[in-house]
Amino acid sequence: MPRIKPLESKVTIELDGDQLQAREGEPVAAALIAHGLLSFSRSPKYHRPRGPFCMSGGCSQCLMRVDGLPNVPTCRVPVKAGMRLERQNAMPDGRLDLLRANDFIFRDWFNHHEFLAGVPIAEHLLLKIARELSGLGILPERAAAEREPAIVEHLGLVIVGAGAAGLGAARHLAERGVAFSLFDRDVAVGGRLLTAAEDRQGAPWPAPARLRAEVVGLFADAGKPFLAVTEGGRLHLVFFERLLLTVGTHATLPTFPNNDLPGVMSGRAVAGLIRRAGVLAGRRVACVGEATEARALAELVKSAGGEALAVGEEVVRAHGLRSVDAVTTTGGGKQRCEIIAACGAQTPAFELARAGGAEVAWSSQNQCFVVQADAQGRTANPTLFVAGEMRGPMSSAAAAAQGHAAAMAIAGSAS
Repeated sequence: MPRIKPLESKVTIELDGDQLQAREGEPVAAALIAHGLLSFSRSPKYHRPRGPFCMSGGCSQCLMRVDGLPNVPTCRVPVKAGMRLERQNAMPDGRLDLLRANDFIFRDWFNHHEFLAGVPIAEHLLLKIARELSGLGILPERAAAEREPAIVEHLGLVIVGAGAAGLGAARHLAERGVAFSLFDRDVAVGGRLLTAAEDRQGAPWPAPARLRAEVVGLFADAGKPFLAVTEGGRLHLVFFERLLLTVGTHATLPTFPNNDLPGVMSGRAVAGLIRRAGVLAGRRVACVGEATEARALAELVKSAGGEALAVGEEVVRAHGLRSVDAVTTTGGGKQRCEIIAACGAQTPAFELARAGGAEVAWSSQNQCFVVQADAQGRTANPTLFVAGEMRGPMSSAAAAAQGHAAAMAIAGSAS
């Protein structure tokens, strides 16, 4: 698939023995998509092809073996010269996987714990075979380096998430001279301000932040809360006094037949590839799902030289063998396409908030679980605040306004 922009800072990488040109520093997944490659690995049981879906490290669809290390999320790893990539869970390789016969032999179900259970010899042999064939990849080529001790930090106000809500809060605090520490796992601040297709979307405020710092847990030691953060290959235990969570959402895989085919992607993933990587995932993109986001994505796809179709429609079925080649929708019937971009399918990332004592409840209006908070973002835990799409779907402007309101409350300038 041709790039939108000319390839610069060229380096050579290897995929299953083939040499490919890529841009140094871009996500590995983006580099492969730029070559028209959407099948990254195979599923453990049925050996169905798998390809990137969310492009944010949350779906495990783009896992590959990278330089001898299995299960690497290629959407989160930058390209380096000489990098060696291998598709996982395939025999002899990902392009022609003989074990995919499972998908045709066992069309309805296959539970290896029950299959041939009770049959002498056969059940033990089958379990051994299943253990050999299933799982995610094979062991690394080399032993992992010895882990260094965790770094312990004591901070005051911590903000997790440098998207629209987090930056809205950070800007308010900075303007009033309130000290804070901002963490984000990405390589730049902005979140969906950099990736999503949205009307009248502002540019991100360049807040000082600790980037490539991923918060993986929220715990307490002797009643004192702390964050577990991976940064620079080290674990940091960050104790805090007040915490504002603005971590947004997870992309949700929509439900329809063949929804696991490579080429079914989150709408924000498709938009992010265009806006950040300069890569159009496919010439013909079905922009389906939530109408407002779908229309904005369609305009972005067309501006990148692609063709948008089935805009705002609902998917009945995806078609294809190794990847998407067509889609059937409620309004347009069956149409040829390479990408099905699911717009609006997002689930609030409430896990950290719940671990911190916030209440999470089902929202019948939004049809998802959301974090419960008042107008200033206060939760059931008086030291924990939340803002943005953790509280339900909203525009980036609305998320920034919530971040601003939470910052006012935290700084003591609002009742």
